[in-house]
Amino acid sequence: MRLTLILVSLIALVAIPCSAQSARPDSASGNRTITIDERLAAEAGLKLGDRVVLAAEPRAGDPNAAADTVVIAAITRRGADPSEIARGEFRVRLHLDHLQTLAGYGDRVDRFAVSTTGPEATARALERIEASAFGFQAHRSRDIAVETSATFAVVTRFHRAIGVITIVASAIFLLCILLLKVDERRRDVAALRLMGISRNTVVGTVVLEATLVAALGSALGMAIGWVMSVLVNVYYQGVYRTPLKFAVVTPDIVLFSVALSLILGAVAGYLAALRLVRMPPLALLGR
Repeated sequence: MRLTLILVSLIALVAIPCSAQSARPDSASGNRTITIDERLAAEAGLKLGDRVVLAAEPRAGDPNAAADTVVIAAITRRGADPSEIARGEFRVRLHLDHLQTLAGYGDRVDRFAVSTTGPEATARALERIEASAFGFQAHRSRDIAVETSATFAVVTRFHRAIGVITIVASAIFLLCILLLKVDERRRDVAALRLMGISRNTVVGTVVLEATLVAALGSALGMAIGWVMSVLVNVYYQGVYRTPLKFAVVTPDIVLFSVALSLILGAVAGYLAALRLVRMPPLALLGR
């Protein structure tokens, strides 16, 4: 199978990374090998061992443009990088000398990555790289990740605002429901009061019942949230072909949700019960 791939950028990359799914050299044919990502393999219908043509310019406009026939030796998986989700570009990895020869770019690169052994080594490397020549700019990978994830930070704050509004609205709705339910038990409360049951006992009973209902609702909510997160991840990971998790149910979220649910349930039950016990028993019976 022959396919022409156009090189649109020049970045210093290692040809066959260790994270590749599998590799198979083609020493018999003498062709050089490349690595492609799984998105390109899926879109173009490529597989290991296929021959493709690499070119720096579209060959339709210039049949004599520099090109090279290569063999696909590995297919790599994409990392869980949020900054790459919205990009529709494909990735082809070559040996550096191969890339320079094919693109005619010379001994130059647009950017390169350096691995250091710790924070102190990183700081020294930044200083030496920036001082080596005018125009050199060195950045920590962490800073680049924060900068490229700014959109996701805005989305996170937006979701947090929606969550706060939803919690406040649900708390008001819960209080109204409890008021209606407790008000339907006016005769039961009146009978308990006439039997000599104290106000505190009645209030405690209603609060306990409301707390149990809140606990059951929390368990049901956690189950629904977990199922929805699985469905969201399965769908969007298939759409974008990435291992990135789009929805995560963490222990912190679970603890916060359960604690908030129990507190709101207990407070709503207390307010609803307090409204009834303040009324005389005969008034509750309609007399």
